[in-house]
Amino acid sequence: MTASVATRSSSPTTVKALTSPGGVEAWHVESDVVPLIAVSFIFEGGSAHDPADKPGVAQMLARLLDEGAGDLNSDAFQERLAARAIELSFNAGNDAIGGSLKTLVKHADEAFELLRMALAEPRFDQDAIERVRAQTIAGLRYQQNDPGVMATRRFFEEGFAGHPYGRPTSGTPESVAAITRGDIVDMHRAMIARGRIKVAVVGAIDADRLAGLLDRVFGSLPEAQPLGIIEPAVLQKIGERIVVDLDVPQSVIRFGMHGIAWRDPGFIPAYVLNHILGGGAFTSRLFQEVREKRGLAYSVGTSLVSYRAASMTWGYTATKNERVTEALDVISGEMARLRDEGPSDEELQKAKDYLIGSYALGFDTSTKIAHTLVQIAFEGLGIDYIARRNGLVGAVTQADIRTAADRIIGDGRMLTVIAGRPTGL
Repeated sequence: MTASVATRSSSPTTVKALTSPGGVEAWHVESDVVPLIAVSFIFEGGSAHDPADKPGVAQMLARLLDEGAGDLNSDAFQERLAARAIELSFNAGNDAIGGSLKTLVKHADEAFELLRMALAEPRFDQDAIERVRAQTIAGLRYQQNDPGVMATRRFFEEGFAGHPYGRPTSGTPESVAAITRGDIVDMHRAMIARGRIKVAVVGAIDADRLAGLLDRVFGSLPEAQPLGIIEPAVLQKIGERIVVDLDVPQSVIRFGMHGIAWRDPGFIPAYVLNHILGGGAFTSRLFQEVREKRGLAYSVGTSLVSYRAASMTWGYTATKNERVTEALDVISGEMARLRDEGPSDEELQKAKDYLIGSYALGFDTSTKIAHTLVQIAFEGLGIDYIARRNGLVGAVTQADIRTAADRIIGDGRMLTVIAGRPTGL
């Protein structure tokens, strides 16, 4: 086992990289504050690799990994978890299948064994498949009446048409109904492999014991085979407004424009810019102009979205059908003003102060620390990113903000999807 690259983070922890005897790499924070161990892990892959005619396979796989493994059926597996208060969950997104484990130190051996079984020996029993299938289809049908879900789905269908990111990650009732056990087994074989994993572990466990557990869980997984290439994509149909006709008194709005990926050197200035525009909750310009001054919406905001093969700036709000045009005009106008005039020096400093001061709040539990670390590892930002991040935010200048605004806001055009019956568009 080797350990290297210790770095002091903004939280009272030291992050170390270790490599187990079997070659499994992980980032490790040893802390005896509470007798817990939190594990977060990510396998490269995800819903973008679903069969084109069967979106939803990766999501089904993630939901089935703890529905029985080894010689334990679903009920027996869940009873073993419950008996030791072990928390185990899995998830799937466009670019990854991931999961988390939390356990008391005294149950660590059993918790890691159950994790090993779930990853290496999932049963995929037909009764579990049918149960998860029925639950998924019921949820999808319920969402067909949700204007927020419908607006979001249509946004991605239009914005990434013809690209895997344009397909619904949870699938459709029809595609989920068509998924076979063979599809799930094939996805598992392709995704759950040791060469594609990032792991972070936080808690009361030393490096030597952790190394042995990592080898037990991940060392037995097959070596990764090449995945299909997901081609780079940019947001399409920028400048268009698309209406999803729903008979509701309030329209839900989703809007988007170009973005900057987390791995891009320009991300931090864009992050500060986004905080000023719409990411700063009660202090953002959009919140002040749309909600506080005009009462057009209860909530409005923006965020930066970073995928492996695409990035965008994403926004949301909802307002009465008759006030949709006014709300969109206010949003567009505020974006243009921020691009043309920039923030005041005071506004920029307040944004940086908040982003620096609030960063440590994301490290108040072992689970949060593990999750953040594994995301940083997945993005390839370096084990010292937590230590560097606040310095990067503090160094952002007005010139950096103008450059970010040119890249993100540009000519001000957006792809806008409205679910409802807006008037006056």
